Amino acid sequence: MKAVILAAGQGTRIRSVHGERPKCLIEVDDRTILDHQLEALSKAGIDDVAIVVGYQKEQIINHVKARSLARKQRIEFIENPAYALGNNIYSLWLALDSVRGDNFVVLNADVIFDPEILVAATRPYAPISMIVDPLWRDETMKVITNGDRVTKMSKKISREEFSGTYIGITVFSKSIQPKLFGKMDKLISSGRVNEFFNVAVQELANEGVHVGFTSTEGSAWAEIDDPMDLVFAQDNIFPQLAAAVI
Repeated sequence: MKAVILAAGQGTRIRSVHGERPKCLIEVDDRTILDHQLEALSKAGIDDVAIVVGYQKEQIINHVKARSLARKQRIEFIENPAYALGNNIYSLWLALDSVRGDNFVVLNADVIFDPEILVAATRPYAPISMIVDPLWRDETMKVITNGDRVTKMSKKISREEFSGTYIGITVFSKSIQPKLFGKMDKLISSGRVNEFFNVAVQELANEGVHVGFTSTEGSAWAEIDDPMDLVFAQDNIFPQLAAAVI
């Protein structure tokens, strides 16, 4: 299995407290979110990693090359020159050749999580599998499930109808690649570069593709998109992750 980390975004909503740095370089207990993600991937047996970079790409590249784990993992950097003009569907589209012919996991670069969440998720039973927290979190994308399937994903799903909160990690089997790649090609060629790649996943679900899910099972995670997210993570999530390492 391979991994793609989508780290091209500008992170404008958190720049007031984090400065001119990519969100993935936010520090957690003397390590960055990106460090935590790479270590979690390695623990799950995933050492082929493509990182899509754009905003302040040199900071990310230099940071990774200076890490000791970089000597073990095979890390490829893919530049998204249009990072300021589109959303993460374009970043993932640029990385498709890197994962062609393999199962792969896609991570948003602003999510930090207990590594055990990823270990469980890398054994999917469905062509596409999303990691979901059964509890509500404000702002983030929600899902509606029916049995073992995700039927709808959107930030507009209400608290009354939601089944869980998507944490920003999705696993794809190699069997779904022709349909997924074809769907993304159509979206990109039609100019829809300002979408989340989940739009392609939703369209596949609408067409009958089995989009499954695994649960966080109460393990710690956080998406850090703005200053309030960072405060929440510092107060509630970072201590849990530090305790899990001890």
